[in-house]
Amino acid sequence: MARCDEGYRCEVCGEDVVAITESDLYLRYVLGEVPLEGLHRLPERHIRCNPALAQYIVHPEFQAVECPGVFAKSQFDPEYVAAEEQRVTRGYRRLLAICKLGLAVPEYPLHVTPPSTEE
Repeated sequence: MARCDEGYRCEVCGEDVVAITESDLYLRYVLGEVPLEGLHRLPERHIRCNPALAQYIVHPEFQAVECPGVFAKSQFDPEYVAAEEQRVTRGYRRLLAICKLGLAVPEYPLHVTPPSTEE
């Protein structure tokens, strides 16, 4: 993370987001939802502190998150849910792999590098 020595504070719970694998901001960046220029300007959260996105991660290293209310995935079409689970889980797998891949920050997004380096 850009300021890993200082740590980012989660805007929801107030605790430090200590690793890129916990970062909602970097997950959204990997997914192409946040521009590179936004990384140092946008607020940070733990992935778990954003249940509307976290609920779509289906991975053995990530404890399932439920999102209550109108944004719960149970409220959406099953095809949409399956596509989001695939997309967001793929982004999460990328976060887990980033440290091992030795990529520069501009190379983190999934659309920048070949699929063979996703995991």
